[in-house]
This record gives sequence, structure tokens and C-alpha cells, in this order.
Amino acid sequence: MKYFNTIIIGAGASGLFCAAQIGKRGKTVAVLDNGKKIGRKILMSGGGFCNFTNLDVTPQHYLSHNPHFVKSALARFSQWDFIAMAAEAGIAYHEKEDGQLFCDNGAEDIVAMLVRQCEQSGVRIVLRQRIESVERAESESETGEYAGFMIRANGQLWRCDNLVIASGGLSMPGLGASPFGYRIAEQFGMKVLPPRAGLVPFTYREIDKFLTALSGISLPVTITAQNGKRFNNRLLFTHRGISGPAVLQISNYWQPHESLTIDLLPSANIGELLRQAKTDSPKIRLKTLLNRVLPKKLVDVWSAQGLIEDETVANLTKVRSEKLTDLVHHWNFQPNGTEGYRTAEVTLGGVDTREISSKTMESLKVKGLYFIGEVLDVAGWLGGYNFQWAWSSAYACAQGINMN
Repeated sequence: MKYFNTIIIGAGASGLFCAAQIGKRGKTVAVLDNGKKIGRKILMSGGGFCNFTNLDVTPQHYLSHNPHFVKSALARFSQWDFIAMAAEAGIAYHEKEDGQLFCDNGAEDIVAMLVRQCEQSGVRIVLRQRIESVERAESESETGEYAGFMIRANGQLWRCDNLVIASGGLSMPGLGASPFGYRIAEQFGMKVLPPRAGLVPFTYREIDKFLTALSGISLPVTITAQNGKRFNNRLLFTHRGISGPAVLQISNYWQPHESLTIDLLPSANIGELLRQAKTDSPKIRLKTLLNRVLPKKLVDVWSAQGLIEDETVANLTKVRSEKLTDLVHHWNFQPNGTEGYRTAEVTLGGVDTREISSKTMESLKVKGLYFIGEVLDVAGWLGGYNFQWAWSSAYACAQGINMN
């Protein structure tokens, strides 16, 4: 049997950072992971350049059934703390847009920093571990109280005082994602809120599949969910549906069977353009005018579907003008669904944070059991917010364990 003060299950962003923070206080730490390599999600994130945090991080950038939960951890280890740590490690980075910070040289720099911190703290990382069971360890004292945990992995027993679940959610199963963390929570009597894919593209209904002809076309939009939440960013048409930053962001606020309202020309008013054209150049054809402000391929698809007529602006009736305004500024898009966990960047739902200490990430029901990162019912916006939650929740957990 192998004994460690703390065992962390999951060698991703939150697990590795938490391990290093605990280990540097002199406590023994082991990290167990089912994969062949560590930090798999870090390495592929941000196109391989890892959007590791954002310059503007507030609790409002996160979704949770317990919206105040994130405040303590974000305040105690902020984006500025991680930025300072990355700078100290010599990691070159740049701001891409909207405060998003990416590594200049690649995501490997973040993984290398975490590995170096773990090595300096004496953390043991063990890969290709299949966790067979997790149980409370019984104390040998007369009180019969429980003392720590027993973990069986690959047929070997491990024992620890503190067990940290950093196994992530269900997004990107190709990188080893599994419901392991949810099963552990339920095993110990904790509530798990139904998970679903977040930051994920939408798919077309059968009647909308003519839009596959637009695959590869991108344009700035304003997209609004039925609950009123809206985002201004780019939309990308794909051969399966719609994607792009605006779509990924709004997917966190979309519910099945709901529709979305999309403004395909947020920078201008099509009604005003038509009125101006009728005055200045009434003989201009409608398609020619639309091609000036929208992708030509989109206008061609509308024309082929009979959604617009090939006529002069002067001949455009009031009714057709109003229909065109709705088509451009109030496109009602009904998704068939999402692409699911295969391409989702995060998992919504998870371990109910109302059963977790917001200061230490420890279960309020089970002493010594901690949950950090994506396994919790916390999901951030696109733009580095989910990595920042990994760092902040891991730090809060480590501080809680180190105080014991």
C-alpha cells in the first residue's frame, strides 16, 4: 500500500496546479490519471496556444446554479496572480482579442511550467491508472471514525488523508473525459446536477440543410437567446450547422427546442440602406446592394431559396422590405441540437456547488473530499475563463488542505 497526504485524480490544469501548491508546503502528493500523457486539454486548447486566462475576469463570466460560489476562489487567486506566475516562468504571451491571453510559443509552455512546479514540490505523477474503487478508510481507533480514503488503481492500493477529484467533465471524450467525478460524488451522497455540453456548435434541422452550401463563410453577428442573453462576435457556417465564437458563447444559455435570434448585419440598418438606395440609385439591383454588406454566397443562397427577388431597389415593395429586414436583422434560427460533448469545450452542470465549501472546495458532507475544476457545476464563457476557474479552484483547495 502506498500512502500520501493527498491524492489527486486527474492530471489536467486544475489537478497539476493543485498538486504543486500542496506539495510546496512539504506535504506528500500523488496525481493519478487514466491517460498516457498529462495536460491533454491544455495542449490542444486555443489551437495549441492555450488561452490560459483573460484580463477581465468577474463572477458574471460564469454559469452555476449557485452563482455566488465562484467569488471567493476568483478573488483569492485572480488572473493577475496567474499572469505574474507565467511571467516569472518566462512564458511569452499576447492578447488576442477581448482580453484573451495566449502563449506565444505554444501550450507546451504552460504544461512545462506545471510539471516543473510539481517536480520542485516532490509531486508524484502516475499515468495510465484505471481507478477501480474509492472507499473511506476506517480508523484503527476505538471511536471507529473514518480516516482518509483507500483507492484501488490497476490492482494496487493507495491511501490518503485528502482526496481531490480533478477529473473534469464530459467534454471532449477523445481526450479521456468520463463521468468518473460525478460517480464519486454520488457514491458519497452528494448531488450532481444534470450535465450537458457547453461552448458547443449547433446542428441544422433537415429543412435548413440548404445552408450547408455556406460552409466556411464567417461574418460578425449579434446572437440572442430566448432568455435575453446576447453576444456580439463572429458566426461561422459549417457543413453540420453554425459555429464560431458568438455561437459557442450563446450555447451556454440555450435550452433544447428554443430558437435563437441572429442579426446578420449588426453594424448597419438594412432598412436605412434601402431607403438611401431608393433615393441615390433606385435602379441598383437588390442583390448588388446586399453583396456590398453581406457575403455574396449568403445572398446567392437566399436568392436560390426564393427568400429574396432579383429586382431593382425601386421595385421593392414595403412588405418585401419588411421581410428582408426580418431576414437580415431577426433571423430566427431553430437548432436541431448541438454537436454534443465530442466538440464541446466545457460541461455545464456537475457536482452541486451548494454542497461544497466555496473557500476550500471541500465537500460539506465528506471530510477530506475535494472537487475542483470542470467537475463542479461551474462553467465559464469562451475566452480563458474556464482555465482561470481551474487555477482559482485549485489554489483554494490547496490552501484549504495546507491549513489542515
